[in-house]
Amino acid sequence: MTTTVTINRLATGVPGLDEVLGGGLPEFSFNLIAGPPGCGKTTLAHQIMFTLATPKRPALYFTVLGEPPLKMLRYQQQYGFFDADAVNHSVHFINLSDDAQTGDLDKVLARIVAAVKQYDPALVFVDSFRSVVQASEAGGNGHNSLQYFVQQLGMLMTSWQATTFLLGEYFTEIDANPVFTVADGLIWLRQSVERNSMVRKMEVMKMRGQATLPGLHSYRISSAGIHVFPPAGRSAVAVADVDSDAAATTDPRGQRLRMGVPHLDEMLGGGLPRGYSLLVAGPSGSGKSLLASAFLAEGARNGEAGVLAAFEQRPNRARSPIFNDLVASGRVGLVETRAPDLSIDETVQMLLVEVRRLQATRVVIDSLSGFELALAPTFRTDFRESLLRMVTALTSAGATVLMTSELEDRYTDLRFSPYGTAFLTDAIIVQRYIEVDSRLRRMIAVVKVRASAHSDELREYSIGEDGIRIGEKLVEHEGLLGGRPTRKHDGD
Repeated sequence: MTTTVTINRLATGVPGLDEVLGGGLPEFSFNLIAGPPGCGKTTLAHQIMFTLATPKRPALYFTVLGEPPLKMLRYQQQYGFFDADAVNHSVHFINLSDDAQTGDLDKVLARIVAAVKQYDPALVFVDSFRSVVQASEAGGNGHNSLQYFVQQLGMLMTSWQATTFLLGEYFTEIDANPVFTVADGLIWLRQSVERNSMVRKMEVMKMRGQATLPGLHSYRISSAGIHVFPPAGRSAVAVADVDSDAAATTDPRGQRLRMGVPHLDEMLGGGLPRGYSLLVAGPSGSGKSLLASAFLAEGARNGEAGVLAAFEQRPNRARSPIFNDLVASGRVGLVETRAPDLSIDETVQMLLVEVRRLQATRVVIDSLSGFELALAPTFRTDFRESLLRMVTALTSAGATVLMTSELEDRYTDLRFSPYGTAFLTDAIIVQRYIEVDSRLRRMIAVVKVRASAHSDELREYSIGEDGIRIGEKLVEHEGLLGGRPTRKHDGD
């Protein structure tokens, strides 16, 4: 009979990182945090250290730098996770720069052994391990001594039951280094400048004993520290803990939502099925945002909170007074950012936080056109796939999603989205301009409601002080596409 060893997982205190790691950091593991200068290696290490260190299970932070720890702490204390009271109590800093400069790895190892015996740490950090490597190579010791050093350090930390992190400045994953083989975990940080955007991504290339989320995950460094944004479709499982009543209403075959625009519900076949995603497509000035505001306002009248993600480049005063009142009253949450390095996964996290806070059941994204422009260039290449993950995450959280899409009205063709995203929505409403008697008129139609009967009428609508008013249907004489339709009453 065999007994399976249980490996405890430590909560890192870095938002999103535990999910990427597959549930947390394995206790007593030997890890490498690698990446180019400025990507946040030291910040990530400090954030984990100040989260996990206690006076009974302290942390040792060895600096192998040309600058003293005091200078490093001067900048690290600007972050929200920094705890000045923990320094010299649960967190201890030891400078190994003099020993490392000699290139004598045995001497460096001896200093580490002495400190470990003195403090009995639960966490050990060596920053920057690359400095030890370079000193060893300069001293002519080469990889043989380095490999011995790494193996001895790994065995030492395991025997002392310490979770260990080596930080190193590496620019490529193919650097020949024995530490990559010895390490239990390998976290690689990347960054690149694209136009005016600094794009940062993290990859967990290795983590023994557990399944991690594959691929590159965007992260942000702010005054609070590092925040990692896992894939939207998977992060929804972790944060979509809305109440049971909301979760029970996600069945699209059940309740239908009123849209807040007279006659639009009957065109949809009785309203929009709860849990659906709806695309409202139309040219500039056709009233897409007004329809979205009506959708949120109708929800508020029925006791349902909503969330708006606003990406149009316009001042707050230009928004609908109805919407401004909803936000001011707390019935609608607003997600709005002008960050130049925005990613879809980060946006979904912000939306889900608001959905959970308000227990919101209606979400509006206005508009997809503005959303794409708000993203960093690298995140636009897979916009359609990322958008699908976002819709899936929001609907899985119990929300009904309305998205607006800006279209150029060419009068002679019928399109629903410039991104090829119409297929991923459950319902589509199209708004268009038409020419009638040498005047531009507005037309609305329901193109699709998945698994539901709906109207196939083309109806004229107007926009006034009281919002959108849908009128009579249009009858085609010379052909709607390219012709001049005339208006007739249903009874004519």
